[in-house]
Amino acid sequence: MIADRTAATTLLASIASFSYHGDPSPALRGVEVAASPGTLTAVLGGSGSGKSTLGRLLGAWLLGGRDGTLAGSLQLEVAGHPAGSAPLRFTGAPDDPRIDPGAWARHVGYVPQDAAAMLSAVRGTVEEELAFSLENRGVPRAGMVRTVADIARRTGLDGLLQRDPATLSGGELRRLAVGCAVVDGPGILVLDEPLESLDQAGVRTVVELVHAELARGTAVVVLSQHADALIRAAERWLVLKGGEETAAGPPARILQGGAPAESGVVITSPEVVIPSADREPEPDPMPAPPPVVTLPVAGAAAVRTKAALELAGVAFGFGGRSGSSGKEGSLLLEDVDLQVMPGEILAITGPNGAGKSTLLRLLNGLHRPLRGDVRVADESIAGVPTGLVARRLGLLFQHPHDQLFERTVLREVLFGLDRIFGTGAPERAQAALAAVGLGDSGNVHPHELPASGQRLLALATVLAREPSVLALDEPTVALDAHGLERLTDAVSAAAGRGAAVVMVTHDLRFAKTHAHRLLRLDGGRLRQF
Repeated sequence: MIADRTAATTLLASIASFSYHGDPSPALRGVEVAASPGTLTAVLGGSGSGKSTLGRLLGAWLLGGRDGTLAGSLQLEVAGHPAGSAPLRFTGAPDDPRIDPGAWARHVGYVPQDAAAMLSAVRGTVEEELAFSLENRGVPRAGMVRTVADIARRTGLDGLLQRDPATLSGGELRRLAVGCAVVDGPGILVLDEPLESLDQAGVRTVVELVHAELARGTAVVVLSQHADALIRAAERWLVLKGGEETAAGPPARILQGGAPAESGVVITSPEVVIPSADREPEPDPMPAPPPVVTLPVAGAAAVRTKAALELAGVAFGFGGRSGSSGKEGSLLLEDVDLQVMPGEILAITGPNGAGKSTLLRLLNGLHRPLRGDVRVADESIAGVPTGLVARRLGLLFQHPHDQLFERTVLREVLFGLDRIFGTGAPERAQAALAAVGLGDSGNVHPHELPASGQRLLALATVLAREPSVLALDEPTVALDAHGLERLTDAVSAAAGRGAAVVMVTHDLRFAKTHAHRLLRLDGGRLRQF
């Protein structure tokens, strides 16, 4: 049981405008949110619509005065508390008492789009991370142990309690973040893209948890650019575009209009997929993909085209070798064989924690196999510095901020490009930015871009080098409908010029539509899906 559950709580937000310091244009204008106990409210919008800004305001991660200028009000009505009592109300006036984020968080559990950002980063295990806020509140140990065990079971983390959070997959991190948000039993739950990076079992787990919270009387606000099964269960939709409310009301009525599509919302199947515990659902028959481009080998027209990427008997485990006998410890990947031809698009799926991201890091030398060989463009990368491998194999990280470090968008794409293309580097950089829709954003700081823009920028840094292999880790995450079109065009163009594309993804819809082959990584091995 969740200890000391907060009393029934209503969240009321009336935002006339909110502007970040230094930005003359409001990020939000004329937005109204009312979330009452036991209701599910969905806030929909594409990239740059303002939904994540709204989520951070509702979660008190953005504070008027400190982070920007707010005109309007944020208020919690908590049963048993005087309505409007500080620190539960803020109107944006100069003499307002400021929201106390700690007190606000006692009533509002918030998970940002970047789930890892909400973790304490000072706890060494999943169990300690879940217990962090309970410890801060002085919950007795016996009750804390029961609560952590209950939340771990409900989030599917009961087998990972002793793991270091830094070693979790993206989907496991998201479930941990959701667990940390509900462990205190808040009356309000605000979730930004809660199904991102989750395998099908993880989707089921989070959907079931949200519905259980609703049944307990929690008011839930979900922010998303996907009109998926969870969003369709909401009583009320609010659609944002350019920071403004363009539609509000029951989902059926909103779907009849064009507001979601105009904002870039991805409309997905309304059915809730509940898979078995040990595997993902079988996909529909794959449509015919574009033909594989096979490039002739110079001077050997009769010789079969060589693989752009090849793995032969690759094994890997983070434990390396253990004991004086040199016996291999637990292996994450075992005897992996794979060939990807020039012009081929390969998609790899599988459960969270199966080693999909690890597999991609083996391709460019960030990890080195315990045994076996990785060959790129018919050359082994054993002993080759990662920087040199990157000229032939471009890796898009699962988290774009892991590879963005320059001061402007243009400088990000240009970094190191002149060493490869000399005076042609600026032209290539501009072409790559144009290909992902960022041609007019060259002087913008990368971290000022929305999450989708950061992912597309990271993709542009890969595309500009025209590598013979593209390795893409969860490339559809954070992309709205417009971003998905840019990704589709980029992948198709790369395959069209003869590059091999390997993408790791939980987005089966995208994989089935665009990949020539779909494999599943599970139990350390690749299998036909």
